[in-house]
Amino acid sequence: MDIKLISKDDNKATLLLLDVNPVIVNTLRRLIMDEVPVLAVEDCEFIKNDSALYDEVIAHRLGLIPLKTDLKSYDKKEDCKCKGKGCSICQVHLSLRAKGPVTVMASELKCRDTKVKPIFPDMPIVKLLKGQKLEIDMVATLGVGRQHSKWSPSLVYYRYYPKLNISNAKNPNKAKEVCPKDVFDVKDGKLVIKNLEACDLCEDCVKYGVTVEGKEDEIIMFIESWGQLKLKEILTGAIEIFEKKLNQLDKELKD
Repeated sequence: MDIKLISKDDNKATLLLLDVNPVIVNTLRRLIMDEVPVLAVEDCEFIKNDSALYDEVIAHRLGLIPLKTDLKSYDKKEDCKCKGKGCSICQVHLSLRAKGPVTVMASELKCRDTKVKPIFPDMPIVKLLKGQKLEIDMVATLGVGRQHSKWSPSLVYYRYYPKLNISNAKNPNKAKEVCPKDVFDVKDGKLVIKNLEACDLCEDCVKYGVTVEGKEDEIIMFIESWGQLKLKEILTGAIEIFEKKLNQLDKELKD
């Protein structure tokens, strides 16, 4: 399998996978979303909550706040030397102290590890009226998406690489207008392809003579990170997990 980078920004990448099949690509997608670990708030101790929201609602909102994750500093509880009892290697403590009137934001979270901080500091948690207080102590742990979506590092989806034949296209202007992804252009009265990779195989243009197919051995993968990890960390982490699972399967087959 060959991987080519089509485009990339801070939290989104588009990759072209060559000489591959959907089984492998979907496995990689599942590993990224379900097996690559990130930090998220797991336990909350409410010392005071005068807000209009129940403790459980606020705890749920806190758990869904994406936290910057340093995979070199933390281990999953099941892999930690403390055997899941809880230590500085498998968990990190955070706190929240606020007094109204104020809209409490994610930026109010304080962590003992300065590397761990909310990705979106302006994410609202709860609104406090005058005199109301909120005091919470929290523990964040590493987890994976198959346990809960709060531990999923990104959204991943894919589709076949498009193959379009416009030699028999009729009514070029209509074919261009009907395309929701602005794939086509019209030059000298003829239909031309200006952005092939934007095509999502919707086939709206088929009624105007365009032939639409997908290359089954070439697949475009889209990775949209929530920000806890860099895109490279997400992809390499998934590939490493894939290799470990394959080695484990090989060992068990031999045994």
